[in-house]
Amino acid sequence: MAAPKKRYLEGLRVGDELPTLVKPAIDRVQIARYAGAANDFNPMHVDELAARAAGMPSVYAHALMPMGFMGQFLTDWLKGGRMTRLAVRFVKLVWPGDVLACKGRVLARRCDEQGRYYVDVDLWAENQRGELVLKGHATGQLFFSAEDEARQRRGEPPLIVDVSEQGELPRTIKGRPITVKPAAAARTSVAKRPAAAPPRKAASDKRPARRAKTSRATIRPATRGSKK
Repeated sequence: MAAPKKRYLEGLRVGDELPTLVKPAIDRVQIARYAGAANDFNPMHVDELAARAAGMPSVYAHALMPMGFMGQFLTDWLKGGRMTRLAVRFVKLVWPGDVLACKGRVLARRCDEQGRYYVDVDLWAENQRGELVLKGHATGQLFFSAEDEARQRRGEPPLIVDVSEQGELPRTIKGRPITVKPAAAARTSVAKRPAAAPPRKAASDKRPARRAKTSRATIRPATRGSKK
């Protein structure tokens, strides 16, 4: 069976294994060329004597070289999709003569509110001895189907399809066909806000109100000798 020219999310299921990509044996010339491309001439990669003086059996490959293999592995598998994220952790050094096998597995499928579909993939690479040299995960963006791609190419809203967490696309829900809606007509859930608390009553001022100042006349007692 011929491989599909383009990959769509509807054809993927959680747990699907990605076809293994086996790279040719790495040699010192390839490592030197990578050093030139990356402008990274660390003696551990290009100077055999310096590497041995540091206690290494020989020069070894740049860590980003197997990471680049992973990028190639994923973009080739997406077949027209777009890689949006790649994160890896380096486990073991890669030496001249190592043959790396890049492998992967589908972890999840999801769709955002704008009708963009994503596939999350678990990735790892092993050498010819079966030793893990690199592991990580990546995310790719795909159209849901050829129909979804055609709609968006025409400037129409994308299809919004219920993609279950297990990767299965249920064609029926409780015996009824699944509803496929354009993004513009798709219903979105709105988180309920808690009921607003009743307004607090203003604290009563227990202090007595001040009396308005009144003007008072000063009455002086009569002095002796004053006429009555």
